[in-house]
Amino acid sequence: MIAVLGGLGAAVAWAATMLTASRASPLIGSWSTLAWVMLTGLLVVGPVAIVQGQPEGLDRGAVTWLAIAGFGNIIGLLLVYTALRIGKVGVIAPISSTEGAVAAVIAVIAGETLGVWTALALLVVALGVVLASRPPAEPEEAGHDDPRAALLALAAAFAFGAGLYATGRASLDLPIAWAVLPPRLLGVVFVTVPLALSGRLQLTRKAVPLVVASGLAEVVGFVSYAVGARHGIAIAAVLASQFAALAAVGAALLFKERLTRVGVAGVVVIAVGVAVVSALQA
Repeated sequence: MIAVLGGLGAAVAWAATMLTASRASPLIGSWSTLAWVMLTGLLVVGPVAIVQGQPEGLDRGAVTWLAIAGFGNIIGLLLVYTALRIGKVGVIAPISSTEGAVAAVIAVIAGETLGVWTALALLVVALGVVLASRPPAEPEEAGHDDPRAALLALAAAFAFGAGLYATGRASLDLPIAWAVLPPRLLGVVFVTVPLALSGRLQLTRKAVPLVVASGLAEVVGFVSYAVGARHGIAIAAVLASQFAALAAVGAALLFKERLTRVGVAGVVVIAVGVAVVSALQA
């Protein structure tokens, strides 16, 4: 049950990240958005990790998983933020949300076992995500969507999927703060600091609350996922991918991106799938 709750908590937080980043990225650019999101996250997670001190389980294997988790998250976010500058949330979110499927496949290949009914229920949830996130048919606006956005989102899904699995593995042996720390630390070292030193780090008054909210939601999402992944990486990863459906609904309410009847049906399918997974885990 903890895997279910962890995955759902991550979905809510990452939907908030997607929505706020979609507004910040056009204002200050994808690189600056990533830089401020990572710095915000480090300011939250860093002090906690310092207080905890170096954990006993921090061996070569753990460091490898942390590195994969860090770079996977950074690369994935950069690709998504770039895609959000040229495409719609309703297109980018469902494609990038297949990260959950990627992480689940990796987990199963690595030896994690799933019951037949649980696997089928997770497939139902994945189907609901695709349906709920499906953008409306708007021929008159189709020209405003750059096809490169979909390719960037697909590449992000693979980067995120690898990062999710690595975060799950790291969280098994390390404190949560240390499992969540790498993307923030690496992001600041390789993105924020170089941009600041070169004078290319941008920030506007309008973008400040957006990047701060995005950074905080990113941390909350990863903490929730890491807790859930301790009890089942595949389950937590697939349920976390619901952020796409939630982001699509949020975009419809906040940004007036229209939902289709198919999208509404997808929300219902998700609710049924989550209920089944929850019952099976309970």
